[in-house]
Amino acid sequence: MLKAIPYLLLLTVWTADVSAGNWTHWRGPTGNGTAPDATPPVQWSATENVKWKVEVPGLGSGSPIIWQDQVFVTSAVPVENADADGDPVHEFVLYCYDRATGQLNWKRVANREQPHEGTHSTNGFASASPCTDGERVYAHFGSRGLYCYTMEGEPVWKRDLGDMTCRGTFGEGSSPTLAGEKIIVPWDHEGQSFLFALDKRTGETVWEVERDEPSCWATPLIIQHGGNEQVIMNGQNYARSYELETGKELWRCGGQTMRPVACPVAAEGLVYIGSGFRGAFLGAFQPDGSGDIAGSSNVVWTIERDTPDIASFLLSDGRIYFYKAKSGLLTCVDAKTGEPHYSTERIGLGTIYASPVAANGHIYLTDRDGKTVVIEDGPELKVVATNTVDETVDATPAPVDNQMFVRGQKHLFCFEKP
Repeated sequence: MLKAIPYLLLLTVWTADVSAGNWTHWRGPTGNGTAPDATPPVQWSATENVKWKVEVPGLGSGSPIIWQDQVFVTSAVPVENADADGDPVHEFVLYCYDRATGQLNWKRVANREQPHEGTHSTNGFASASPCTDGERVYAHFGSRGLYCYTMEGEPVWKRDLGDMTCRGTFGEGSSPTLAGEKIIVPWDHEGQSFLFALDKRTGETVWEVERDEPSCWATPLIIQHGGNEQVIMNGQNYARSYELETGKELWRCGGQTMRPVACPVAAEGLVYIGSGFRGAFLGAFQPDGSGDIAGSSNVVWTIERDTPDIASFLLSDGRIYFYKAKSGLLTCVDAKTGEPHYSTERIGLGTIYASPVAANGHIYLTDRDGKTVVIEDGPELKVVATNTVDETVDATPAPVDNQMFVRGQKHLFCFEKP
């Protein structure tokens, strides 16, 4: 680990909306996995604190997003039996549910198609989370297209960016990110990789940049630094920053592991980027560098053990929380120095896909068995509660106001604090 060096930088994470009552993107209103105004319950079960529970047809590991009284999830629903050439024909669907009752407001079939290649046994064909700015909602199905709807479900535009060829037929999963008048779409695969900036109102290309990167499942993070906006993107070869306005690459740094998935986080003048498949890496970067910053003072500290494979980092109140690879072994480090508060602690969780979230002084940690362990958001590990929904959970939960939304393999749950 490198020791921290002094820094004085102004950096904020760009967000579409930070008001209470909205969770507009899979990492929430701050981009770091936190809900500053939410007070969700810390305990739930099949009967406790359940406001409603609805069955969601098909499969999808994209997280729910919430705007005021609407809840959105995507799914891929098989509608024809598989033939000798591959997977079944699927309908790629965006669902809108009433937040108060769980009643289905509307359903839109974005596409009906047979996937051109397979996917991992634990990954479906609707892994990207939707996003919204409160005027329109965007559903991304990767090779099946990006679709824009009004909040009432009326189609606005659609965009086909081609077919991805993913490493090992692991399937797709990167989510788009809204940034002002743009929607940023990552497109890293075994063919020519790109990062796209599209006009969010028309779907037309504003800029696109080629990336010399293989398959990557990370989602971009937008930050503001020194009066300019940057797109921070993970990658197997390099972690990179791009100018939001033009797509120009600003800086890069190597050190990541194979097939990165984790989304960057940022606060207090630093950007944090890491990965954990067949290796381990987490770096804290000052975002004012240029070119290749490896070995420079822009690399404030690094960690090379116990970093996450699938789940992303959580940055809350000056602390970074993360799992060891796909396991439930939890580590918490100081964001300024990288020094551990505690490392690889067992808290009763198994294999992890969902990312941790924070609200009201608590951290929510969910495994694939559907178990959520709630701990205090602090430098000492203190378990508050252990909950379960009794079905697989791969999607990251969404805390909003006094509610917690959990998307399971079969159902969408709304838990509410009395």
